[in-house]
Amino acid sequence: MGALARALLLPLLAQWLLRAAPALASAPFTLPLRVASATSRGAVPTPGPGPPAEPRADGLALALEPAGGAANFLAMVDNLQGDSGRGYYLEMQIGTPPQKLQILVDTGSSNFAVAGAPHPYIDSYFDAERSSTYRPKGFDVTVKYTQGSWTGFVGEDVVTIPKGFNSSFLVNIATIFESENFFLPGIRWNGILGLAYATLAKPSSSLETFFDSLVAQAKIPNIFSMQMCGAGLPVAGSGTNGGSLVLGGIEPTLYKGDIWYTPIKEEWYYQIEILKLEIGGQSLNLDCREYNADKAIVDSGTTLLRLPQKVFDAVVEAVARTSLLYIQPMMGAGLNYECYRFGISPSTNALVIGATVMEGFYVVFDRAQKRVGFAASPCAEIAGAPVSEISGPFSTEDIASNCVPALPLNEPVLWIVSYTLMSVCGVILLVLITLLLLPVRCRHHPRDPEVVNDESSLVRHRWK
Repeated sequence: MGALARALLLPLLAQWLLRAAPALASAPFTLPLRVASATSRGAVPTPGPGPPAEPRADGLALALEPAGGAANFLAMVDNLQGDSGRGYYLEMQIGTPPQKLQILVDTGSSNFAVAGAPHPYIDSYFDAERSSTYRPKGFDVTVKYTQGSWTGFVGEDVVTIPKGFNSSFLVNIATIFESENFFLPGIRWNGILGLAYATLAKPSSSLETFFDSLVAQAKIPNIFSMQMCGAGLPVAGSGTNGGSLVLGGIEPTLYKGDIWYTPIKEEWYYQIEILKLEIGGQSLNLDCREYNADKAIVDSGTTLLRLPQKVFDAVVEAVARTSLLYIQPMMGAGLNYECYRFGISPSTNALVIGATVMEGFYVVFDRAQKRVGFAASPCAEIAGAPVSEISGPFSTEDIASNCVPALPLNEPVLWIVSYTLMSVCGVILLVLITLLLLPVRCRHHPRDPEVVNDESSLVRHRWK
């Protein structure tokens, strides 16, 4: 980054309201982020006829409709359905002949998987035997999340996204044959699309992710953006809310004002840097490293705003002290009650900006420039009043220069270290066995050979 970018490395004040009463003067909950410069709407040209627009020099692509190109960006508007409680999903067609499925969009994982067998909580599944283009890869994969897990066969097949692309693409796909607490009652999707980096892909990062395949084959820029239109609405109502997943660009009609960007600190999850947290305009006065322990990520597959335990306790205390509420309307609790729930929950290993917060914004995942952008969303309104706003920049003199703790070794590195240590132990054990088996010429007092018991284990920890 040049001198200009460093000078603009100021925090973003992201404010959102998810409250029972929409007409409030200011947001009770603020979350400053460290950001680069804002992208002005004035730089966005109007779509028009002609050849496909070239990606801009800054790595972004406007959601123009290319003439004859693989991507139809305008068709991607309103291509999502769902809500924050059960997730937002996208229609896909898989195999030959095509089988239509609804796929959960998840920015907190990296595998593309669909139900490969019947399940009580889903209405359809992908039958690989009916597809003439399906090719198995000969191995299984297991993915564990904060809630639930699944195991599936890994293969490849052609996939079409009707609302967005004019052709099919060959991608890696896991067909789920066993799961635990993954498919839940009331869900309306039967697969998951992980849009995080290949570092998180299972069984290893060598398995090309869906989005990497799409970027390579469709020749789209390495960027996508999301708008989820459920802010202030019931988390699990009888209907569904709309939304948009723009793969390869930014759609100007889906946001208002400027897009403010915060750098991606590490390319695995979409990890960003949280500077501080305020309740009712008052800072929690915690060390900024507490907010980022051990990471702070943007994850559409998580419902709530999840906070590290120490931060969560401080928030609850501050909310009780200021009598402010951060709640969501709930359905199904009883006919005579209008119930709400606290939209924040404790976390053991991360701060997670989930769908509850993302619904207030248009969120840009600019992988080309290693940054995540936030802009005000036109659909984030209740009774005509916006439920979120963005302002900034402001001074960071009272903030540490680096709020992100030293990153732990990620899982691929841990596997390499573990196998290396096991190899060394194996060599040492082999030497000991060889020495025991060799004849000993000088032995004054025979004795029993020492028994060597070498027990080792590998522990895999997977968090989403």
